[in-house]
Amino acid sequence: MLNRENLVLPKKITTAKVPPLKIQGIKTKLVPFIAESVKWDGAGTYFEPFMGSGVVGFNLEPQKAVFSDTNPHIIKFYQDIQTQNITSEDVRRFLEAESRKLARTPADKNSYYYEVRDRFNESPNSLDFLFLQRSNFNGMMRFNNKGMYNVPFGRKPERFQKALITKIVNQVAWVESILKGKEWLFVHAPFTDAFAMMKKGDFVYLDPPYIGRYDGYYDAWCESSASLLAKLAQNGPAGYAFSMWYENQYRKNTHMQEWTNGVLVTTEHFYHVGAKEANRSKMTEALVVSEANFNLRNESG
Repeated sequence: MLNRENLVLPKKITTAKVPPLKIQGIKTKLVPFIAESVKWDGAGTYFEPFMGSGVVGFNLEPQKAVFSDTNPHIIKFYQDIQTQNITSEDVRRFLEAESRKLARTPADKNSYYYEVRDRFNESPNSLDFLFLQRSNFNGMMRFNNKGMYNVPFGRKPERFQKALITKIVNQVAWVESILKGKEWLFVHAPFTDAFAMMKKGDFVYLDPPYIGRYDGYYDAWCESSASLLAKLAQNGPAGYAFSMWYENQYRKNTHMQEWTNGVLVTTEHFYHVGAKEANRSKMTEALVVSEANFNLRNESG
């Protein structure tokens, strides 16, 4: 029986709020679908071992949460906001100053963007990371095999207009506000570490990379990792919801055959990832929810 007093999910979300780090494949448009497909009383801890942008967990706002990722820069960014090492006003001052430098340079290899990228690779910091993510090509997150950020410039020297700076500042301020009073941890760790922490009553949302579409996010993702994830989730103590593409006009995702213990629901979604038109077509997105945590739509009122 669910404790309705502490109920976190299902949750009615009409329009999801967007966090300051925008990353390709961000699940903003799928947040309402996810939030209405799951039931969880919130008595335990919420886990998100593939944090990425954090858009799902940030919109669900559980009281206790562990957000983790293998990308140390994402984790450090949110740790810095949590500890007030950087604030929304710091972000405003930084972007206003850096935007003027960017605007004075051309949209080619001589752009100030590359100076910031070199500076970040030599000595990473959260403000430079934010600048790069919001002015790079198509919101990509890519590092080479030495861990160096290598996404090219988005070729817009006037990128940081006043309205965009205000929008980003407001996004950081939103994160600051939802962190207040919460027991949230941001941890640089592989997904296996997160599963080692889970207990009965916890809930985990899983949004791993797509097999066969590794693009240098930070580390490799392969079939063996995907199979291990399926095994840990379906045999672990926590409830789960697993996001993955189901099919497109060309093929079906055969990996979905490894998810047999939950309830599968689908929705259509359009992705805008990368420069190729083939990467911008309609996709059927699947959500596999542990049976005890699946919410029938008529229960979500």
